[in-house]
This record gives sequence, C-alpha cells and structure tokens, in this order.
Amino acid sequence: MRLRRTAVALLLAATTALSAAPAPASAAAHGGGHPAHFPTGTATGPDGRTSLTDAQGRRLQLRGFNLDKYAEATPADLDSIAAQGFTLVRLPVSWTRLEPERGRLDPTELHRIGRLLDRADRLGLLVLVDFHQDVYGPEFGGGTNGIPAWATRDDGLPFTPDPDDWFAGYFQPAVQAAFRHLYDDPDLRAWQADFYTRLARELRGHRSLLGYDLFNEPFGPVDGDPSDPAVLAAASATLERGRLADMYRRLITAVRRVDSRAWLFVEPTVLVGQGVPTQLPGFADPRPGAPRLGYAPHFYDTAVENGADWNPADGFLQQYTAAITGYPTAHRLPVLVGEWGPPNSRTPGNTRLVRGQVAAMDGFAEGWTMWYWCRGTGGYCALDPAGHPAPGDEPAFGPYPVAVAGTDVRTDVRTGSDNGTSPGSNTGDTTVRWNADGSARASELVLPPAGFPHGARVAVSPAGARVEVEQPADGRPGTVRIRLPHTRPGAPVAVTLAPR
Repeated sequence: MRLRRTAVALLLAATTALSAAPAPASAAAHGGGHPAHFPTGTATGPDGRTSLTDAQGRRLQLRGFNLDKYAEATPADLDSIAAQGFTLVRLPVSWTRLEPERGRLDPTELHRIGRLLDRADRLGLLVLVDFHQDVYGPEFGGGTNGIPAWATRDDGLPFTPDPDDWFAGYFQPAVQAAFRHLYDDPDLRAWQADFYTRLARELRGHRSLLGYDLFNEPFGPVDGDPSDPAVLAAASATLERGRLADMYRRLITAVRRVDSRAWLFVEPTVLVGQGVPTQLPGFADPRPGAPRLGYAPHFYDTAVENGADWNPADGFLQQYTAAITGYPTAHRLPVLVGEWGPPNSRTPGNTRLVRGQVAAMDGFAEGWTMWYWCRGTGGYCALDPAGHPAPGDEPAFGPYPVAVAGTDVRTDVRTGSDNGTSPGSNTGDTTVRWNADGSARASELVLPPAGFPHGARVAVSPAGARVEVEQPADGRPGTVRIRLPHTRPGAPVAVTLAPR
C-alpha cells in the first residue's frame, strides 16, 4: 500500500475525528503432514491475547515477508527467506490473472502458484495466500491485480486517474460503483465465492498452505463527500458492519466447502488499518472442531507512506496499538499483521520506526509479514543490492521465539541507541522471557544469520535448563532449543542472545 497527497490528508483527518528455513529442512515432514510450526489451535491468556499454538500446545510466533504482487517471485526467493530463519510468506494472488475468463482458471498461473507452494512444502515454510486488489482492478489502472474486467460494473461513470495519487482512485465514481456492484449483485457475489472455492480446491493439498487473507485492503462506496472526514469515517464503519461483513461470511463459507484445514483471516478497511478501531462483527467458522479464524490488519503510518521521515512524537505507535487490540481480544482471534514497513527505512526516523514496529508487534501480534522481499534500492525493498538487510531494516532480521512451551512471551532488544551504535542495528543483546508451562516440551528460538554472522552467545535461566544450540552456518539459520524438565509451572525463564 502507498498513500499519496489528498488521500493521506483525508485518512489522517478521519482518524482525528474518530479518536476525538526456520527449522532445518526436515521440518516440512514433521507433524503428520504439517510443517513443524503449523498452528493447529489457539490459547487465550489472562490478558485476553489469543496465541497460535502448535500440536504440542506451544505458543507460536510466525515471521516473514510478502512476496511481490507482480508475479516476479521465484522459488529462489523462498530459499533466501527460509535461509534467514523466517517461517512465513504472504503470497499475493490475483483474481484477474487466475480467472481471465469467467469459469476457467488459467493453468499457467495455477502452475506458477503451485510451483511456489511446492518449494515452500520442501522448505517447511508456511504460506498465507492474499487475495490482492488495488483500486478494484485493471479497469482502473490496477495492472493485472484485483477483480477481472468481466466482473467490473461501473455504470458508465467517470474515472480520472491521478498519477501522483493512485489511492485517490478509490474515490472516483466508477470505482465506487464497481465496489457497490461487487458487494450487492447476486451474480457477482456468486461468481466471487465460486472462484474462492475452486482455487481453494486446487491449493488444499499443500503442507505449506497456512490459509487465506480473504481480501486485501477492502474499500467500498462512500455516500457523500469523501473530503468530509466524518463522511469517510461513517462510510468505513457502515461498510464493515454491513457489506464487508456479508462478503467475509460468503467467502468463509466458500473456502470451507473444500478446505477445513486452512486458517482464514479477515482484514479491516484501510482507514481501520491506520489505527481506528474496526467495526467488523465476529464471524462463525463452519469447520468441524475449533475455529481457525484470525485478524490481519496492516500497520502503516500515512505520513511515512507519503514520503515523510517518521516523527516519534506523532504518537502513531501508541495510538495504533491501543486501537488495534480491542477487536481480536473481544473475539479471541490471533493477530497476523499482513503488511508493514516504511518505503525508505534508511532515514533516521524511519529506522527508528522499524525498530518500534517490531517491538510493538511483539506485544500484540502472533505473526507478521513485512512488505516486501526484494533486492535493490527501490521503495520497500528489504534487501540491499548485495542481499543483506537494507539499512534500517535490521530489527526485522533479529532473533525470535518461534515456539515456546510457556505463556507471557516477550522480547527485550538492546540495540543501536542503547549502546552507541546505529539505531537500526542488532549489535546488542536480545532477551526472550516467558513463564514455563511445567512440561518438558522444547522451546525453540531462531538465530537468523544476518543478525549473527559469527554465531551467538547464549545464556539461559534457570541454570538447570537443557540447552542445545545450532549456530547459523553455511547460509542456514541457527536454532536454540531449551527444555525445562524439572521446572514448576509459572517459573520465569530468560534466554539472552548476543552476537559473537
């Protein structure tokens, strides 16, 4: 997502108005057909936060990156993501590309997606398939992303693109009409649901398939003047309570017709993603057994998206965190942040923003995928031309607890400004803390090679812990495994990691 000019001002004004390889390669075969860290359930703590849990009952943290939305991703990208110790990728797919003609899934596009999922199967990665759209679809300058032309009805209304403000296209009359028809027309609703069912049937055999982000950055009709913040805010709330909620119910049902394993994530509107509490209702999951539903907001600062360097005094992190946690707490949903990260992490403020976002998500999210995995100097690229973390993005490549046999997991990072080095670096210590569950199950921490090029020093409390350290080497991440066979439930555990 990129916001520009007028659209940024409108969203900021509306916000003001409302607020007055992870494990080694063998992991792919672990757990009866699941990757090692596939979530099979949830657990809700006393604070109301709902965690993802694996078949052993361990709390999971899933971290990774978005692949590109222009069909450029290759299996080699998955190799490099896994080699840095990440466990998750978010893969944008396009209804337009997959079903260019009504009723026929394109075999070339299916093969491309299947090839990526095959590679993820072998690597033990998890894949969240993202039904992506920008400004509805290609009829409005969306390239080959979004809703196909044969499912676009604009009532002959005008559309005038603004090359300097693509997001403002959402407010154009033709786009507003197209969204209204998508939500309201019985045939379009049926065609969309049928597409989801058929694609889910094609993809369901992959071990790597975590599930689906059901609709990227949903938008809808704005009845009134969108330059009026009150109108824009009211339109967002009305959409979420009505048309968007109805769409999600249809799409949940559509996927569940053929797949009871996948996790299904609902996403709030872009306005909500800026830190305004969502008005989405709760959703039922028709699968047998416990529900597998989650919440997938985006985490963008609109001023930064518009090219500004982040100002830590703007309150963005605090306001977003306060606003984003109410909905998943009320409905006992795990949070997976589908997109986050500044277009340019190299500026001083944005370097601090990356660090602050990683720390904030550690407090409210069970996983995240940064936007996005590419090499170069272009906007949002997570890697520099040599393939190292882009300057300022280093905190995203830090160590993390991928599976913990305990509760109240939290991570404290001492980096950059704490020790006199650059504020985005990972040259200090990381301490992961939790309260033991009293079992002898192993907890696992990931050591990405980017953060530990010469290995890690590991210190664990209590002293009786059994510790196994596999250092990063030869393009592989390292792992710290900890067992506490004689520790009572609730006992504090601390693991401190420092680069050698």
